Amino acid sequence: MPLLPSTQTERFPMILAGCQKCTLIDFPGKVACIVFTQGCNLRCPFCHNSKLWPHGEGGTFAEEDFFFFLAGRREKLDGVVVSGGEPTLQPDLEDFLRRIRDLGFATKLDTNGLCPAVLTKLLNENLLNFVAMDLKHALSRYALACGVPVPTEPIRQSLNILRQSSIDYELRTTAVPGIHSLEDLAALRDLVAGVPRFTLQNFSPESAADPYLRKTAPFSVEQLESLRPIFEAVVEKFTIR
Repeated sequence: MPLLPSTQTERFPMILAGCQKCTLIDFPGKVACIVFTQGCNLRCPFCHNSKLWPHGEGGTFAEEDFFFFLAGRREKLDGVVVSGGEPTLQPDLEDFLRRIRDLGFATKLDTNGLCPAVLTKLLNENLLNFVAMDLKHALSRYALACGVPVPTEPIRQSLNILRQSSIDYELRTTAVPGIHSLEDLAALRDLVAGVPRFTLQNFSPESAADPYLRKTAPFSVEQLESLRPIFEAVVEKFTIR
């Protein structure tokens, strides 16, 4: 089956690390696959995908192999989640998304929100159907969850971009004892107020990047459930995962 050509004359092939062939939970309302980009500008100690941090010279999954896979799944999949790493670091992301859309798939972007200019361009080009943005911590304590110094102004900008857009989106926070207290998590209430979706994710100690956190017990279900009334009062849909 022929692949659709790139629309750019100069290509910077995506650095891809792999593909999850099917997911029923990562793209709301869609049966989707997830393609993972290589490289990240954060070093979150609780990250479960730290092997995707280095940028390197190339990925382990060729871009054309991904499109060959995708072209054969048009009757089985509705959408594609572009995750990472951090996809907005990829210079060819716009063209990559356009090729996915031209094959008839809906697109979802997972992002940390540190590249608001890229987010704006992708939205202006109508290349996204859904955005999931990680909200790491309260803005005053953001670097504590990121492992590196982080300017918070880009985070504010990305939040404003999503709020002012017409796209469906969610914010999500990974809850990590020692990095967050229950009070810290509750304090996110004002930051997420009015968004369509907010997801609180319990971290997985087994695969945490920081060996110390691998010995840290996650929050109990009961502890996270105690936050439900706080967020259900201010967001359209609140989920604990």
